[in-house]
Amino acid sequence: MNSIQLATFSNHAIYAALFVFTIAFFAHAFEVAWSVKNVEGSDSTVLDFSKTERAGRIGTAMMILGFFIVTIAVATRGLSAHRVPWGNMYEFSITGAFTLCAAYLFSLSKWKLRWLGLPVSFFTLLTLGTAITVLYRPSEQLVPALKSPWLAVHVSAAIISGGVFLVANLVAATYLWMEVIEKKGERPVWAKKIPSLESLDQLSYRLIAFVFPLWTFAVIAGAIWAESAWGKYWSWDPKETWAFITWVAYAAYLHARVTVGWRGRRAAWLCIFAGSTFLFNYIYVNIWGTGLHTYSGL
Repeated sequence: MNSIQLATFSNHAIYAALFVFTIAFFAHAFEVAWSVKNVEGSDSTVLDFSKTERAGRIGTAMMILGFFIVTIAVATRGLSAHRVPWGNMYEFSITGAFTLCAAYLFSLSKWKLRWLGLPVSFFTLLTLGTAITVLYRPSEQLVPALKSPWLAVHVSAAIISGGVFLVANLVAATYLWMEVIEKKGERPVWAKKIPSLESLDQLSYRLIAFVFPLWTFAVIAGAIWAESAWGKYWSWDPKETWAFITWVAYAAYLHARVTVGWRGRRAAWLCIFAGSTFLFNYIYVNIWGTGLHTYSGL
């Protein structure tokens, strides 16, 4: 296959992934909605997963299949341009969807997190749909500043970190939601499958503690690359500045938990704040920002 055929194949793979993740989303939604059963002769409800277990398994299978399809899409996009596929916002977004899905599936293999498949499939669909309709740019060569071995090192570390950060943020947001519900009384039946507040709090912390060293490496690698490309390690470019702000925010989260003993609501809000700085850098700075890192292609 030539470059044009590979790029076209990559685009078709993204559309196929959108279809598969849509099935995953509806399968997980069906599992959540139809597992709540009314008890005959009373006003009470119970959870009955006997008839929705298959839907949950289908949802997980579709997430795995979608992950492999996106992997192929990212790989063929890179092959079409004879480089790593991280030269613009479109390529960064489809790789971001890949890492989000990978982070979820990895977490699913360690903990009982199938309930998280519903929001993860939704955000994966949102990311891929926005990428292919709004952010899409034809496969082409890199601008001179990006032609460096540091591209693979720095950007891969940043993308992996972002995927895990987003999963941790979804868990933290779920904690805050469940806390509000529990303050009003007992959890409704549909929410009883979601882990306890303590488990959600611990899971969010473990994910961030796991990936924070990689984000630290990504920031340092970016500084080394900047010195190689522009002659100085740091120029307070908007993207550099917000990457550092994200690092400080997550460092503050870990520090607050380890030394001050922050748990629960305060830790969850700090986690979401840190994640919002990452998303601001990814969306606003990439699209509307100015500086040395304006490679969105838009």
